[in-house]
Amino acid sequence: MTTPAVRCDDLAVGYGRHAVVTGVDLVLLPGQWLAVVGTNGSGKSTFLRTVAGLLPAVRGGVSVFGGDPGVRGASIAYLAQSHSAGFLLPLRSRDVVRMGRWPLRGLVGRLGPDDDAAVDAAMDALGISDLAEQPLGALSGGQCQRVHLAQALARAADLLLLDEPTSGLDAASRERYLSVMDSERARGACVVSATHDVREAARADLVLLVAERVIACGPPGDVLTPRALADAFGVVLSGDTGGLAVLDPHHEHDHDHGPGHSHTH
Repeated sequence: MTTPAVRCDDLAVGYGRHAVVTGVDLVLLPGQWLAVVGTNGSGKSTFLRTVAGLLPAVRGGVSVFGGDPGVRGASIAYLAQSHSAGFLLPLRSRDVVRMGRWPLRGLVGRLGPDDDAAVDAAMDALGISDLAEQPLGALSGGQCQRVHLAQALARAADLLLLDEPTSGLDAASRERYLSVMDSERARGACVVSATHDVREAARADLVLLVAERVIACGPPGDVLTPRALADAFGVVLSGDTGGLAVLDPHHEHDHDHGPGHSHTH
């Protein structure tokens, strides 16, 4: 029997004794993609941080590859919403992507040719090879986001935990990201992404729809319904199953051009 990449049993996530989301029950197998959908403040990031082992569960159970979250740290790549280090240190884009290989080598390990190849492949996959020597602080918000996505990709992790991975990306970059995620799943990696983008979530195998509670969990066609989305977001602009569109009044969009940072949350 295949060991689940992520398993949650009546899981409640939050801070201290305060639960933000309760009643999460799901099994995610290697090669599958779970999209966690909701507005800002709905508990998406809290769920990702709990699976990453950065927050303890309030109650219930959560396991990652059959063990406690965080135990297999080198096998997990976690992309948070905030990426401040690049604006405090004079780092090149390639330096930031190379950081994704550090957990595989330890604090005193040196990166070798295999690491360089993984970095090159990740930057090429995200279309940022031409930005390798550029200081991170000189890039647009969308370019910065692609650099940090490449850092997560370079890890070649078994589990990718991505918090708002398409924030700041233009349409072409979003399509490239989706293609990369398909490739990651094809090699057996598991993906968990937190998003407010219903079109992105429709590409996933499973969707967890939250609004400080679990509204629905299951295949996209069963979860991304006008009624469920109205419960989660409050506003549904288009209810046809071929192209649901949701207006999240709490979310501000950045774009993949012009100066700025890739996160405002």
